[in-house]
Amino acid sequence: MRAAGQERAAPSAKGGVGVHYKWIALSNTTLGILMVTINQSILLISLPALFRGIQLNPLVPSNTSYFLWVFLGFMLVTSVLVVSLGRVGDIYGRVRMYNLGFAVFTFFAILLSVTWLTGPAGALWIIIMRIGQGVGGAFLFANSTAILTDAFPEDERGKALGINGIAAVSGSFLGLILGGVLAPIEWRLVFLVSVPFGLFGTIWAYLMLKDNGVRVPAKIDWFGNTLFALGLVSLLTGIVYSLLPYGGHPTGWTNPRVQAAIIGGIVLLVLFGWVETKVAQPMFRLGLFKVRAFTCGNIAGMLGAMGRGGLQLMLIIWLQGIWLPLHGKSFAETPLWAGIAMIPLTIGFLLVGPLAGWLSDRWGARVLATLGLVVSMITFLLFDLLPINFNYVEFAALIFLFAVGMGLFFAPNQAAVMNSLPPDQRGAGAGMLNTFQNSATVLSMGLFFTIVTLGLAARLPSHLFRGLVAAGVNPTASHLVASEPPIGSLFSAFLGYNPIRELLGPTGALQQLPAHQVAYITSRSFFPNLISEPFAGGLHLAFTFAAFVTLIAAVASALRGKRYFYTPEPAAAELAKGAAESAELVGLDESAAVADLGAAAPAGPRPAGRLAASNGSGGEELDASRGGG
Repeated sequence: MRAAGQERAAPSAKGGVGVHYKWIALSNTTLGILMVTINQSILLISLPALFRGIQLNPLVPSNTSYFLWVFLGFMLVTSVLVVSLGRVGDIYGRVRMYNLGFAVFTFFAILLSVTWLTGPAGALWIIIMRIGQGVGGAFLFANSTAILTDAFPEDERGKALGINGIAAVSGSFLGLILGGVLAPIEWRLVFLVSVPFGLFGTIWAYLMLKDNGVRVPAKIDWFGNTLFALGLVSLLTGIVYSLLPYGGHPTGWTNPRVQAAIIGGIVLLVLFGWVETKVAQPMFRLGLFKVRAFTCGNIAGMLGAMGRGGLQLMLIIWLQGIWLPLHGKSFAETPLWAGIAMIPLTIGFLLVGPLAGWLSDRWGARVLATLGLVVSMITFLLFDLLPINFNYVEFAALIFLFAVGMGLFFAPNQAAVMNSLPPDQRGAGAGMLNTFQNSATVLSMGLFFTIVTLGLAARLPSHLFRGLVAAGVNPTASHLVASEPPIGSLFSAFLGYNPIRELLGPTGALQQLPAHQVAYITSRSFFPNLISEPFAGGLHLAFTFAAFVTLIAAVASALRGKRYFYTPEPAAAELAKGAAESAELVGLDESAAVADLGAAAPAGPRPAGRLAASNGSGGEELDASRGGG
């Protein structure tokens, strides 16, 4: 049995939605998600060129905040807003909000591409424009999954979300390559590249996409939205600033402001949960967490993101700071080559993502998604065995295997979560899933950085001091450099700067040495050889942490229950069907008739027995009961 909204969403020429509409929806939303994810990662590689373009050194302590906000501001905004904007889409129309997001995203891409300011003013302009672009990205993220769920029948959603998921993952790696290619030519091109696609996608979306989901008239829960936004902003901001050293500590977790932001954010989010149980029209229906398929899918998605979120960043630092310089690449070249070295990750997901989505349509999500997480966990453990100066074939095989695991997990999990949602809650539900995953990614970056930094802080100072003194640097300068927080060395390598030159430059020690010694100290191999052993300890600990978190995610995935689709009460379905027929007789718009009944129609999963798999393939038994089996 399908929900009333799904009955209404059947292809109808009269309603302007033809039999091919689902492919139009898929292609446009895939373009939108691809554009957003490219812009999330494109700055990973192009930050050095960007900061040179605006004439600002991001490694100067007073400028570090600019670096963090340019780097993470976009992701933070999308994390905060996707639930709220998903709920707005549920109320006012998902396509309408999606179209607005495309336009907003493109508008701010244009403003970013004409940046003319320099110094701190230029950095602030980019941060503010990136936040605006993030708002547009949140509109797209929040509503694209719900649009696909409305457009595709239950037995094809896994395939559709798998293809859409390719865009999400491929975009993050295409961004690395595009940033490496475009930034050396002109740094503004990293923003300008989105403009023609954004203009085309905006016009195409306005002309072709149609709202065919259930819309229930409701008031916006301003209090709940405000609490959720403030709580999440406070929590994620605290995590971002935990990356900076404080009071002699290598990280900022002891900073009272960081602690206050994190604790205050958690308190506000708890208060949000309480408020949502008291208001008549909540921003998010917390009762959905009683559905096991929804809850376990969100937990698995969040923990999976926590395990993998910092991985890309750590692998890039590993490549740029150690492996690529040891294999003949200058620090200035390493950003581009790091993106190229990560290509097997994209290929693995490209090959497996759509296949996993198609298989989940036939067999359900539990086995595929759980298997994918187990494969990812095993990959983390195998990374622990990889030497710092690895053989690239082994590295490529591991990141390919990791991509296979994530490909097996992503689309089935997305489809299972979306299938468990009432039609009128798909925007908010998709937003909650994205919020969990994006927030966990930011947290993962903070935790990975913290673990690696603590490992470096325990060993790097002594290695650095002995290495510099042995190379002829005077002990005073060597001690001063060795005492610097190790996060500076990581940021230098990440940004494509020569860490030794950046550390020793302000001391004047390089001017006191013969040219051949300066060349040796600032060579491609000197710093990587010094940092390799300290970095390895922290990195292996981070991989162990990621494996443990991913194991818990696999357990949550296995507990999701049997294959489950949301089913309304029979009375609600009959009521909606009668409304559609009556509307057709009197010439009213069918969607308006169904929407008017939305508030009165009882919603929520109800026992409907166990249904044999509709495709006759002998797949997982369908379970339409509240708990998912």
